Amino acid sequence: MKDPKLNKFIALYSIPASVMADWVKTDPEKRKPVEEKMKAEWQQWMGDHGKTVKLTEAVGKTKRITASGISDGKNDICLYTLIEAESHEAAAKIFENHPHLQIPQAIIEVMPVRGL
Repeated sequence: MKDPKLNKFIALYSIPASVMADWVKTDPEKRKPVEEKMKAEWQQWMGDHGKTVKLTEAVGKTKRITASGISDGKNDICLYTLIEAESHEAAAKIFENHPHLQIPQAIIEVMPVRGL
């Protein structure tokens, strides 16, 4: 049951496509230890914030829908997380020093989820 003092927020994790493209070109022997370190730090972060984090999932390729129709698109979003927190500021503070921010030019945006 949801705590009535908590509000819902969504966090969007972004990495510029050019940064990801460069990373994929990195020698796997160099990439592997960095990825393993980040994965371990991410798991630690999840453990530290497990009661706040309700869902985290990766996202796939973009379909862009306009009045002209549907087309393939691109954006920099790679993951999202749903959390509960007392305030927008409290939700944002949860992501300070998040392992995702070790990636060059990476950002995390936190927004309130509002009912319709």
